[in-house]
Amino acid sequence: MIDNVTVRRVGTSEAAACVEDLTDVLTDCVEGGASVSFMLPISREKAVAFWQTVAEGVARGERVLLVAEDGTGRIVGTVQVVTKQPENQPHRADIAKMLVHRQARRCGVGRLLMAEAERAAREENKSVLVLDTVTGGDAERLYERAGWQRVGEVPHYALMPDGEFCGTTFYHKQLL
Repeated sequence: MIDNVTVRRVGTSEAAACVEDLTDVLTDCVEGGASVSFMLPISREKAVAFWQTVAEGVARGERVLLVAEDGTGRIVGTVQVVTKQPENQPHRADIAKMLVHRQARRCGVGRLLMAEAERAAREENKSVLVLDTVTGGDAERLYERAGWQRVGEVPHYALMPDGEFCGTTFYHKQLL
């Protein structure tokens, strides 16, 4: 059980300092079977490189990085709001890499992260959000309870970390 979870926006100057803790969350999720762009075995170096790229994007103002911390200050979850979009979509953002450590699941961490992601998107003047997730996964229920609208699914869109095909379901939410 996780107590006293708080969600906060990571500032541009501190994003790089969170890389190691974020790497732990990503590695745990992939090793637990989450289809989040990485295959097994996931090397620590690959995960660190991913988070370093994210930190650079935060520093350039291209994305918002949110972290969920337990009462000890340990990062147990994260989500990103990708604000850099094409010229004809200044009002849109993508929700990316919503990850919750297996030890922190079913404690409301994902719900808190998504609520804060929506608030951060509004602060960035975004009115349309989109995301995708594994078809049939637990995250679908989370998104639907939070008012996200299912657009549809694409079979065999991606691979699970073990190499099996999985479908992907796309969602949107209007923040008007």
